[in-house]
Amino acid sequence: MSTSAQSPSAAPAAAGDSVTDRLVAANATYASAFTDPGMDARPVQKVAVVACMDARIDLHAALGLELGDCHTIRNAGGVVTDDVIRSLTISQRALGTRSVILIHHTTCGLESLTEGFRHELELEVGQRPVWAVESFSDVDQDVRQSIQRVRTSPFLPHTDDVRGFVFDVKTGLLREISPAS
Repeated sequence: MSTSAQSPSAAPAAAGDSVTDRLVAANATYASAFTDPGMDARPVQKVAVVACMDARIDLHAALGLELGDCHTIRNAGGVVTDDVIRSLTISQRALGTRSVILIHHTTCGLESLTEGFRHELELEVGQRPVWAVESFSDVDQDVRQSIQRVRTSPFLPHTDDVRGFVFDVKTGLLREISPAS
């Protein structure tokens, strides 16, 4: 597996170039060879994957997925928040998904944060964030909580196939977490 540090696209920027400039230039190269795959917005596998935004996790590669196979919802920690429920609701009710896979991971940054982070932000910017940090100290328990949030949401009609996992960032393996009994 290559990393951005090893990839040619991570070459030093010319004076005045930003990361965004390099990404937009990469998109122009991509678009020059792009052909419309003729896909529908409905995922072929009828699955939505909720995962952490951690840059070390290549979800499609880790799960053997191709473009068009799934909906991917990512946030800090892969935590099931109101916005995740919103996205899952649209995914299920409007776009036909039936299964939900939740993926947290080892050495997550949320394990080192606390709700005090919100207080620090309030002191810095003069406004308290309306969102919770959703930090955790036990990744397995947080996966269980996320499973429970999906399974009990009144907005989601398909909650019988909801499974949670912890991705090991050192081995690439998923470890399934049994839901709370």
